[in-house]
Amino acid sequence: MPRLLGIGDNTVDVYLSEGRMYPGGNAVNVAALSARLGHPASYVGCVGDDAAGALILQALQAEGVDVTRCRQAPGLTSWSAIGHRDGDRYFVGSDAGVQGHWTLTDDDLTFAAAHDIVHTSIYSRLDDRLPRLRAAARVLSYDFSSEWTPALLKGVAPHLDVAFLSAGEGPDAAAQDLARTVAAHGALVVVVTRGADGSLAYADGTFTLQATVPTQVTDTLGAGDAFITAFLHHWTAHGDVPAALNAGAHEAARNCTVHGAFGHGAPVPAQHPALS
Repeated sequence: MPRLLGIGDNTVDVYLSEGRMYPGGNAVNVAALSARLGHPASYVGCVGDDAAGALILQALQAEGVDVTRCRQAPGLTSWSAIGHRDGDRYFVGSDAGVQGHWTLTDDDLTFAAAHDIVHTSIYSRLDDRLPRLRAAARVLSYDFSSEWTPALLKGVAPHLDVAFLSAGEGPDAAAQDLARTVAAHGALVVVVTRGADGSLAYADGTFTLQATVPTQVTDTLGAGDAFITAFLHHWTAHGDVPAALNAGAHEAARNCTVHGAFGHGAPVPAQHPALS
């Protein structure tokens, strides 16, 4: 059973309409959702010594995620303020807090090497340390979200087994060109999610297309991370790209039916800067 390490970014998603905050961040979500799928999972990163940091650690522990190498630093945990419209979310503001206040050590790399999958993201501030993670990881996965630049793709893709990108809705040709570009830079498998237009993967010179799975949408936050989680575990275990895309689409649909990326909401402290 593949063991996954989420390393890097974390945040609390502050739902302004509810006055509640939910643990989140791509690396946190993938670790937590891996544990929910029944896989052993760990998280390494840095949270603040505030209520939000405590919430993230408590939620991960409740899901069975190993946080023994997670750091806490004096200061504010990263946060994102979120509004909602018809079940979909939009971002109002954010602060990275203490998220980058830690150093990847040799002990962290030894810990990473004990996992089958190491997953990180554009928000994790680890791009300059990817060569060291590459050397430690059996499978190295990275989420570019929708924030990539040509220079970033060129610098990061050579280290990756699996690259995830969000392209939004649009022509098949544009998403396919993007996938080919990332593969040409060195990524073994490239997955492009496209909102309501589904997703596609490019591997071994072949494209596979996947439609979205109909669902009752409560909250779309975390759906992309659920997709990533299911894809990674299925592909790592079986090497079957079409089946992994299908597993990702179904898990993303399921995740749209819950609040937050993986629940564990709590009231936002009255003085939290997201409420300003």
